[in-house]
Amino acid sequence: MRILGLVFAGSATENRAEMATFLRTTLGLEQVEDSGSEAEMFELPDGSRFAVADVAGLGDTSRSIGFRVASLDDAISSLRSAGVDVDEPAVNERHRYVHFRAPDGHLYELVEERT
Repeated sequence: MRILGLVFAGSATENRAEMATFLRTTLGLEQVEDSGSEAEMFELPDGSRFAVADVAGLGDTSRSIGFRVASLDDAISSLRSAGVDVDEPAVNERHRYVHFRAPDGHLYELVEERT
């Protein structure tokens, strides 16, 4: 498996509207539509995205970090070979991705750009 960079970070908060306003007005991030997400999505200049969701809106996490990989299928195979429990892949209009829990107990994602 080869990690190419960070592609996604997300946060879940009870102050979703205030956080989205802060990201738009104070940090100057561009809010974008993402039909595959239930969160407010903001695109950064490098193409990565930051999501703000309601608590439990992103699933079993208060935050999420997604590592970009060249081949999601190869990455899943590598994780499973290492004994890591991996969810089934999901898809949205821009990415294929899978969740897994690392040894630190936190949830992470591996993300592949769709062509």
